[in-house]
Amino acid sequence: MVKIRLMRMGSMKNPHYRLVVVDGRTKRSGDYIEQIGYYDPRETTSESLRVDAERAKHWMAQGAQPTDTALRLLQKSGVELPNALEAKRRSSYVKREEANQARA
Repeated sequence: MVKIRLMRMGSMKNPHYRLVVVDGRTKRSGDYIEQIGYYDPRETTSESLRVDAERAKHWMAQGAQPTDTALRLLQKSGVELPNALEAKRRSSYVKREEANQARA
């Protein structure tokens, strides 16, 4: 299965991430098919999140599944997501929120 996920870069205590399309069986920092963006969680640069929306849509149309974090970043950057993917992620999010509220 092809996935869209984050690949950690940067030095110790200075994380930077690449948003990559990768075979789901590879390691976190292993070989990837294509880099479609990057993310700087510390916001040390003026543009901390950049995503190539066209390539992201292309890969999702081909069946690539974004991880939860990658999906959140794609939504934040304004990439239009397929309805089936939004509904699938939304339902799992609602279930997690209900479970958290039940514990509290």
